[in-house]
Amino acid sequence: MKKIYIYTSIMLLTLAGCKKELIQNPSNAVNTNNAYVTEADFTNAVLGAYSAMIFVTQGTVTTTTYYGGQDGGSMATTPDVLSDNVVLNQQGRKSEQDFFNFKYTGNNTWNLWQNAYSVIGRANNIITNIGHLKDGTFKNNILGEALAIRALAHFDLLRVYAKSYTSASATDPGVPYVTSVDPSLLPSRTPDKTAYDMVVADLVQAQGVIGADNGAGRMNKPAVEGILSRVYLYRGEWQNCVTAATASITDATATGHQLASTDNFGNIWIDADNLTSTEVLFRVIITDQDNDPIGVGYEQASPNGVKPEYSVDFGLYTLYTNNDVRKAAYIDTSTFNGILYNYVKKYFGRATGNANVVDYKVIRLGEVYLNRAEAYYNLANQAAARTDLNTLRSNRYTGFVPGAETGTTLYTAILLQRRLELAFEGSRFFDIKRLNLPLERSSFGDNGDGKGTPASVKTVPATSNLFQLPIPIYEINVNKNVTQNPGY
Repeated sequence: MKKIYIYTSIMLLTLAGCKKELIQNPSNAVNTNNAYVTEADFTNAVLGAYSAMIFVTQGTVTTTTYYGGQDGGSMATTPDVLSDNVVLNQQGRKSEQDFFNFKYTGNNTWNLWQNAYSVIGRANNIITNIGHLKDGTFKNNILGEALAIRALAHFDLLRVYAKSYTSASATDPGVPYVTSVDPSLLPSRTPDKTAYDMVVADLVQAQGVIGADNGAGRMNKPAVEGILSRVYLYRGEWQNCVTAATASITDATATGHQLASTDNFGNIWIDADNLTSTEVLFRVIITDQDNDPIGVGYEQASPNGVKPEYSVDFGLYTLYTNNDVRKAAYIDTSTFNGILYNYVKKYFGRATGNANVVDYKVIRLGEVYLNRAEAYYNLANQAAARTDLNTLRSNRYTGFVPGAETGTTLYTAILLQRRLELAFEGSRFFDIKRLNLPLERSSFGDNGDGKGTPASVKTVPATSNLFQLPIPIYEINVNKNVTQNPGY
């Protein structure tokens, strides 16, 4: 029987691509049979799984490329860099420009693979050893958190490396859906639709056992249901999406959470929101001590003004009206070296503390309402779709007058609000992809008035292989059962 050891510095030995079996106890590790015994052990283990969403340490090397991180790719920046929301700024460091220009390869790709599977490995160790706990609320809640973490990480991997659910065939590859803690396994890619089924199964099981409110930085029942509504939206399962979103909104309301009003919406992005009533259902907490300034991927402040890495696309900028509170919360304007730019300020930082350090918001009620609105529309329930849309807009526009859109105008309004609401939160590229649409960038440049240097790649057809990023070459080399995506 293989022994797996937990290194005390990072909580977990098993990492993606690690195939070596230890044969004696390292001095800084404990056998898993001894690591998962008490409730305190499991609490530490689940906190370790959350911490891996920010960074993972291998030896002396720390990577920050999942929800944290900047230049190597992260959920905060890369899906927007790949989309039509931003334009590469010519005065920036040209970070992530290979993503922006669609020149990524297996040797130069988003390293989400390693980091997400590290999270999955930590969750699997909890699930595998959950029987060490006595039956009851604590055991159920920890199991629910681990299942939800595992599902979310696999879902993010599918969004990046696999075809959209609605465009995939029964045999199109997804990503390996890993449920084992055996580091010697060489799993092949689970079929895309099957992997999505397993995401749903984990989330549904988690929904039934997880606690209603576990505090900031941990999954809870409304968060699981909100993520489940997102997954169903990606699958085009409209009634299931409505059911999950309704459950999320109901359970969030029961625990005191609510949509942020126009008066306090801006507080979310400087982490000054009231955590007992915030609309954020799950956030990855990033402290100054973590040394992970996720906002650096968008801009850096200096005595000479803010230098953007990416400018807000002028076409998107003009879609925000002056009475839209998101405009001031998401975007600011600064002159750098004599040129005026519109830059992303969403991750600029808290009122006090290190620059560009804020929590990453994984799921918010704002998205859940939009998920349900789109699903209602596709169920031909336009009245309900419009109600959800107006509920969101009334909390985003000062002096808002309820809209009365119908038909395709209503659908267009829902998609517009989705783009405005979730801009710079790691959604836009995936929304274009799930809708099986081409990427169509504007001809605006990086300057604040739309002049300057525009994107060199303006169109990516909906059928392009570029929508499936290459799997890192190190994984292809170490695991003969993982096939590379076409075109790489």
